[in-house]
Amino acid sequence: MTRITSTNLADGRELLYFDDAGTAPRSAASLVDCRELPGRGEPGELRFDALSGDWVAVAAHRQGRTHLPPADQCPICPTTAANPSEIPAPDYDVVVFENRFPSLGPALGGVPDSAPHGTAVPAYGRCEVVSFTPKHTGSFSELGETRARTVIEAWAQRTEALSALPGIKQVFPFENRGAEIGVTLHHPHGQIYAYPYVTPRAAVLGSAARKYYDDADGTDTLTASLLRAEREDGSRMVLEGEHFSAYVPFSARWPLEVHLVPHRRVPDLAALTGGERDELAHVYLDLLRRFDALYPTPTPYISAWHQAPLDSLLRPAGHLHLQLTSPRRAADKLKFLAGSEAAMGAFINDTTPESVAERLRAVAAVPAPALEGTRA
Repeated sequence: MTRITSTNLADGRELLYFDDAGTAPRSAASLVDCRELPGRGEPGELRFDALSGDWVAVAAHRQGRTHLPPADQCPICPTTAANPSEIPAPDYDVVVFENRFPSLGPALGGVPDSAPHGTAVPAYGRCEVVSFTPKHTGSFSELGETRARTVIEAWAQRTEALSALPGIKQVFPFENRGAEIGVTLHHPHGQIYAYPYVTPRAAVLGSAARKYYDDADGTDTLTASLLRAEREDGSRMVLEGEHFSAYVPFSARWPLEVHLVPHRRVPDLAALTGGERDELAHVYLDLLRRFDALYPTPTPYISAWHQAPLDSLLRPAGHLHLQLTSPRRAADKLKFLAGSEAAMGAFINDTTPESVAERLRAVAAVPAPALEGTRA
């Protein structure tokens, strides 16, 4: 079993070590942050956009956050005498900690569902960083299955814990990979946002899911029905397992887009069984490696885990799924969101979903050099 150890950084932020199964107990010294840090500031603002009904985070304090530091100054590498980092231990497997420059939080609370123009409230919520490995270079796709399984355990544990916090309406684990996506750290890592509202995209998906669920008298979900249709058609399927299957959606928006869906209806990662989590470690790595096998250089992507919102109306119809997308449309070309997409939300895809699925089926997943640490 993954071992979880909690501690606090010098400014009070929570940090959790998730150690691979079978590793030695963590030393007491790895729990002590010896840095002198200033106290945590107040949260930024959430401003209500009366035109759309959306909340927009205003987080000017993030302008000073770390941006693409050299390896010897990386804030999520293990601590050394020359680099006292965010992670006090000299080595680790997987670490989750509160972001020092959060878009949301550290204060917690609720926000109204709607408000008049000019309304601003504290940016309640929680933003966490998930470091996948102590190694500064590489990517998630280079992890071994043991380490990937530990990351999944971290996502599941944090989903459950964050969902229980006051005011939280949605928990979103994700990874931005590649400079083309806009990452600010080269070190392989992801993030988890816990929002005090249902995000605009989740609200749209949730509304469609709830309508389908109601029309089916609560016996089926929209996500499950789409998976069945794709498996029956077969032309856009990428892989099929015992517990999970992946396909390129019929109406894919992005040049590269794959949806990974559990066969069993579950609202979130925390609800997966041990066997489902084991298979997820395998198939998720397989997908990422297929993305990287398409071109001579690593493929930038956004890995977005869509979990059911913590909303009494939307949650019953929710069905966990991953949306893995990339703006890469050729070896040397990226898709940029211009007028139609950025202003109108009307996507135009430069590839066909069927041809993308065929290419992803054809490429062999690249074997990983195992980006694990060396802790015994």
